[in-house]
Amino acid sequence: MLALLALLPILTALVLMVGFRMPATRAMPLAWLVAAVCAFFGWDLDLGYIAAISVHGAITGIGVLIIIFGALVILATLQHSGGMETIQYGMQQISPDSRVQAIIIGCMFAAFIEGAAGFGTPAALAAPLLLSLGFPPLAAAIFCLVLNSFPVTFGAVGTPILLGFQYVKPLVQQAIDSNAAGLNFHSVPEFLTIIGQWAMILHTAMIFILPLFMLAFITRFFGKERRWSDGLRAWKFSLFASTCYFIPSFIFAWFIGPEFPALIGGLVGLGLVVMGAKKGMFLPPDHWTFGDSKHWDPDWTGTISCGCTDFKAHMSQFRAWLPYVLIGLILVVTRVPELGLKGILTGIVIKFPDIFGHSNVDNSIQPLYLPGTIPFMLVALLTIGIHGMSGKQALTAWKEALGNLKNPAIALIAATAMVSIFRLSELNPDGLPSMPMALADFVSAAAGKAWPMFAGFVGGLGSFITGSNTISDLLFGEFQWGVAASSGLSRQIMVAAQAVGGAFGNMVCINNVVAVCAVVGLVGKEGMILKKTVIPFVLYGIVVGSLVFVLLALKPGLF
Repeated sequence: MLALLALLPILTALVLMVGFRMPATRAMPLAWLVAAVCAFFGWDLDLGYIAAISVHGAITGIGVLIIIFGALVILATLQHSGGMETIQYGMQQISPDSRVQAIIIGCMFAAFIEGAAGFGTPAALAAPLLLSLGFPPLAAAIFCLVLNSFPVTFGAVGTPILLGFQYVKPLVQQAIDSNAAGLNFHSVPEFLTIIGQWAMILHTAMIFILPLFMLAFITRFFGKERRWSDGLRAWKFSLFASTCYFIPSFIFAWFIGPEFPALIGGLVGLGLVVMGAKKGMFLPPDHWTFGDSKHWDPDWTGTISCGCTDFKAHMSQFRAWLPYVLIGLILVVTRVPELGLKGILTGIVIKFPDIFGHSNVDNSIQPLYLPGTIPFMLVALLTIGIHGMSGKQALTAWKEALGNLKNPAIALIAATAMVSIFRLSELNPDGLPSMPMALADFVSAAAGKAWPMFAGFVGGLGSFITGSNTISDLLFGEFQWGVAASSGLSRQIMVAAQAVGGAFGNMVCINNVVAVCAVVGLVGKEGMILKKTVIPFVLYGIVVGSLVFVLLALKPGLF
């Protein structure tokens, strides 16, 4: 019964958004209300405590919103300065082959944007660019949604891991304090780094498989000849691009931490792939395009006209890319402890103790350490001078970013408040397990030894419902830990599977699908996109589930 009550808020969000197509701005507040009612009747929590823990979650949501706002400001600033069109112009000059363009823009460029900004920005930015290069809108949307997957675990400078698993951190600390057997970490940050390492391993196969699969997918369903082989002929270039992304990503995930794999992998990989394409390295033997739009299926197009757009360069490529380079440099300088700035920035804390008089309900924000402020907002201000923007242009960009924050804010605050109720329901007068743990106990008993195959899909479900890998990790991180603990499985590998599942769930995430449809003129065709993206979603989940089984067999004693 407890497991059923804990499941009700999730089912509420799922039914409202999928069955009734209700926007997240309305569905998530209702899901929070259902969670509050379940906590009141099922866990005997008083209304004052429910209000306090809801505010606790909202504070966490504010921290994530600061990151989103910073990402939106950077994007809007580059759009109004002409920097983004200059970047698009440079992309357009590299190759006329649609398969090459898809890999460079829909995979490599989007991976870099994911590492720098995240929160659905890459697909919404890359899809219109592909559309302008002659892609059918439906093909552009599907390709960008699906490829915005494996970088997402480390997206927005590690936010899904660093903030997403903040409710797992107390459990990690308890294990450290109790000297639990099998520990191979000595601090919470070290544990999060290990999660990033395992997540990178779980992503590895699909980093190489997914881009090539999607090339074949779009040539099969959108090509003139409708052949898988047309996409597969670009296998050398696809594997070259995957290697260029994988090597720097793996190095940074293994030796630095979860902040940089997507950012550095995307930036370095993009540079290497662009240089390789310009030199003709690994290019397919023929030039493949989607052909004249007159022969396309009407379902492929929408309200925005298709065909190539002639972009203009408003500045040098160096100046256009400089803000993103600065973001990468500042992140490195402020995240490496030995350089000293990390300690200064993390030392500035806004505390919220004893919320509504409850001594066990505390939260805090480190405003200067959030990437939304430094480097995103800082670089947005510097870009005004770098790109020679007028005060009016800069003000317009900031107003636009603020206006675009309204809907994400409503959904996100409600989602984090609901997650907080889930987590802090453990502090109940009856000694009952928390909502996630009640679910964990039930699922562990029901799934038994088959659970590792489904762990990634649960993370994907979280992203599908909440629209965010970070929120999926907040929602199900403790759940995955609990299932692993009760089943005798490695907590590290299972939590990493959650991080990976939240990433590949991005391709079916309702929020992202709606956003991409809006920018390529396909509003109303969200269901058509989901029918296509669910295929690679299932493929990704099966591959990851199989790898989890193998790793658990190889590392049976790992904590």
